[in-house]
Amino acid sequence: MPVPDQRDPEVTRAALADWLGERLPGAAIPHLETPQTSGFSSETLMFDAEWTEDGARRREPYVARVAPANYQIFPEPRFEEQYRLMRILDERTGIPVPPIRWYEPSDGVLGAPFFVMGRIDGQVPTDMPPYHMDGWVTEVAPDERAAMWWSTLEIIARLHRLDVEELGLGFLDMPAWGAPGLEQRLGYYEHYLHWAYKGPQETALKALEWLKANRPEEPDPPVALWGDARIGNVIFQSGVPAAVLDWETAMLGAPEEDLAWFMFLDRHHSEGVGAARLEGFPSYADTIARYEELLGRPVRNMPYYEILSGFKFAVIMARIGQAMVDFGWIDEDSDFPYNNNCTQLLARILGGDA
Repeated sequence: MPVPDQRDPEVTRAALADWLGERLPGAAIPHLETPQTSGFSSETLMFDAEWTEDGARRREPYVARVAPANYQIFPEPRFEEQYRLMRILDERTGIPVPPIRWYEPSDGVLGAPFFVMGRIDGQVPTDMPPYHMDGWVTEVAPDERAAMWWSTLEIIARLHRLDVEELGLGFLDMPAWGAPGLEQRLGYYEHYLHWAYKGPQETALKALEWLKANRPEEPDPPVALWGDARIGNVIFQSGVPAAVLDWETAMLGAPEEDLAWFMFLDRHHSEGVGAARLEGFPSYADTIARYEELLGRPVRNMPYYEILSGFKFAVIMARIGQAMVDFGWIDEDSDFPYNNNCTQLLARILGGDA
């Protein structure tokens, strides 16, 4: 959900150029693009850098991701953890993330910490409008849609096979909310729900009650989870992932949690908004079957993790709804924070599968 961007492009360009010159001597930023709107969770600045290296003039495209300085969608942004994870993925794994260059922990340059990464060309499926309804995904061939789906699933499975201990990914744990996995997730999202929006939350609270009462065992060691695993966070080039983005909700847990989110967000962007799934996208049953092959074991308790996905997304939507109230985009007494496409889909699932 975008919010109005208040940056002065020239002031931002000059500050970032001074900072970059300390890392690339003589570097200049001839142009910087500040978006007309920015997301709640982080701000994206795109720029080109020019400098001389070994007598040759170089020009590289970059992206700066800036931590939220004003309105927050998450109660505790884990910005440095996102940077650390992406650097490890970039340098030590085959997960395709943009090349990670520098991190600035202070707020003295851009008003908040930020990191810089290489800019990757390609296309990203849209959330607004949902990609099943409009946009470039509706225009490509069904075979390309299938390739997008399967290749992203393979990346998710590759992530889940990483050795958490060997890669030093223990910083993704959030022990304040319980043991890694479902105990931690329910503790964190219950806290998040009450922080996000102070109004009624009948569907979300019903889901939380059900999730607590029906929590299954997670017998395997926790793995690294993307947290926001979906094709809308992938830069594609002709159906092939060039880079995967948005690791701010990465965590430790069971692989089923990422898989369920991957499918629930797609279900939300089709059934949830009253649109038919586009031809070429594989069925959810085939998705589970293929993922089991990639993971090397059967998946467990998928109906539970689907409801967990709906609950988590309902909490996020509650916060977005509160933001819309705070920015004056909807009335204070609007029911949108607790009655939206996500909560309606979640209610249907609770009334059926649960």
